[in-house]
Amino acid sequence: MPKKSSRSAPVETARVKMVASPVHVERSSAQTLPTVTLSPRGVARIKSGHPWVYRSDIASAEGVAAGAMVEVADHRGKSFGTALYSSSSQIAIRMIAEPDAPVDDLPTLIAERIRAAIAYRQPLVSDTDAYRLVFSEADFLPGLIIDKYNDVVSVQILTQAMDAEPVRGAIVATLVEDLSPAGIVERVDPRIRDLEQLTPRESGLLWGKKTSTIIAMNATDTSVPESHSVRFHYDALEGQKTGAFLDQRENYAAAARYAHGDALDVFCYQGGFALHLAPHCSSVTGVDSSRPALEMAEKNSALNGQILNGKEIEWIEANAFDLLRDYAGGSRDTGRHAGRKYGTIVLDPPAFAKTKRDLDKAHSGYKELNLRALKMLAPGGILVTCSCSFHVSAADFLETVAAAARDAHKSLRLLESRTQAKDHPILLNVPETGYLKCLIFSLSD
Repeated sequence: MPKKSSRSAPVETARVKMVASPVHVERSSAQTLPTVTLSPRGVARIKSGHPWVYRSDIASAEGVAAGAMVEVADHRGKSFGTALYSSSSQIAIRMIAEPDAPVDDLPTLIAERIRAAIAYRQPLVSDTDAYRLVFSEADFLPGLIIDKYNDVVSVQILTQAMDAEPVRGAIVATLVEDLSPAGIVERVDPRIRDLEQLTPRESGLLWGKKTSTIIAMNATDTSVPESHSVRFHYDALEGQKTGAFLDQRENYAAAARYAHGDALDVFCYQGGFALHLAPHCSSVTGVDSSRPALEMAEKNSALNGQILNGKEIEWIEANAFDLLRDYAGGSRDTGRHAGRKYGTIVLDPPAFAKTKRDLDKAHSGYKELNLRALKMLAPGGILVTCSCSFHVSAADFLETVAAAARDAHKSLRLLESRTQAKDHPILLNVPETGYLKCLIFSLSD
């Protein structure tokens, strides 16, 4: 299976306003935006509240430049608002404002919405200095991802419009003014830039001098004021995604509340779950196929000596499917792990379904992982099982785990059904913003 990468069923509700804050920048009468005409199916999609229109639903976009700000209309000329246009992506239109909020100056609007996103998180995010500041469509900033890691900010630009120099300048200037970071780093996804037909560029500093830092999250005992947080090394130019899996931050803490006994963290990456479980468990083993990830996990372990209190975490480089098969089957080659029963098992695999075509294979993979884990879980044990595949719905993932439990002849009680951290908001009518599933079960005695 591939390593983990960036990753809910559609929700029907009232139309969502595309303006994130009281921003109302009037368009000057001298400026006329180019018009993109939608097909009836494209119009229906906009009316449903989804901000995307696919290229197949564009009736006309003659003379529209790559990354242009456009007016979106039906065949009769009725306006449905302002959007950002991509000349190459299958998502040709990304709405940014409704007809009653026309946009004149895109960089100004981007700056205002970044500030609105920062303000939105202030009452929601606590006990951490690392969290997502801007989550693309969920913050009404399509094609822009911004993460804060202590004093280093990571930026990902994913569309033609966001890559325009005036917009890039507004992004950096706003972050410098509002956050005063020691460094702003752009993380580049070459595949995305190729799809958007953007000029190739390397990941690197946009502002400042600092590209690495130490982040902290989730005090190990919130009832004790001086309780130590779990700390991690962060390098903005290394690792996957923007460098860490911040979407699991609240799930790390939730899993720790139930954890006990010997713990096994499968697909452990740099030790997110493992380090949170360690203060509550008698032993912890982390498994991943990536040696660099495990080397960083070991460094993170050394960084948390105060909460580990002399306890060592065992890190194993292995293919998770092979290891679980051997452990669950009691293979003699697994030594002391043969036939071992765990009090806590965490399964946090990569996205098995990158497209709908992968669904059958994904369900098979999730079922096998959970089946093997259940065979290794002690009575009363805790199973924390995750899926970051958007195309696997929450209901389907739950049924897949239920099928694994039936085949293993085990009875599970659902303790919590969770999703991504609140700094990764889920926008109604945009199901793509909700992708992470985290289920916590107790195995009946």
